Amino acid sequence: MGIILRTENIEKTYGKGELQVNALKPLNLEIEEGFFYAIIGKSGSGKSTLLHILGGLDKPTEGKLYLEGKSVFDLKDSELAVLRRRRIGFVFQAFNLLQEHTVMENILMPIHLDGGEPDMSHFNEVITSLGIEGKLSYYPDELSGGERQRVAIARALVSKPAIVLADEPTGNLDEKTGREVLRLIKESARKFNQTIILVTHDLEIAAEADRIITIADGRISSIVDANEFKHI
Repeated sequence: MGIILRTENIEKTYGKGELQVNALKPLNLEIEEGFFYAIIGKSGSGKSTLLHILGGLDKPTEGKLYLEGKSVFDLKDSELAVLRRRRIGFVFQAFNLLQEHTVMENILMPIHLDGGEPDMSHFNEVITSLGIEGKLSYYPDELSGGERQRVAIARALVSKPAIVLADEPTGNLDEKTGREVLRLIKESARKFNQTIILVTHDLEIAAEADRIITIADGRISSIVDANEFKHI
């Protein structure tokens, strides 16, 4: 196990002059391969901004991001898009499914966009573990919220990414479904040896992680192991 993701003095600023907002202040973070990290903090603390930068979806104003030793933002946009598709899986609160495509088409979309051929044995393992093997011909508006989130998780996992980034993945779900989705994310990541970084405002969900990163006012205020967090 080594360092899979590392930031070097990452900063993010929005606006100018009196309207300037320092969403992230010089921030250094190392993410170890194979661990489940939860990022917590108050609304506006910078946790989602950090997650988007870690996933290469947003560029920092200053600083560097290294994925598996490669400087992410020194890549061309086309190279960055390929890196995201191949090495990072995303799960969002809003699901981000394409309504005009079936469940199967949605799940395989990143692989097809990359011009690749899916590993159907892996695909079948993922959809079976998520319990959506009977929904492949359905469209997103024919599914419940929990089923749509499972499809989004399958889409994130099917390309065998090294890292899964999840932004409030249980935020639109009821408590029971949310707990089930969290269990499935953890089980899938263990099974496929992936690193998880999850943003949440729910401390009970955060306590399920291996390590908890707390952000306050654009800075990391603490990083603790789950056992330590549970006794705070």
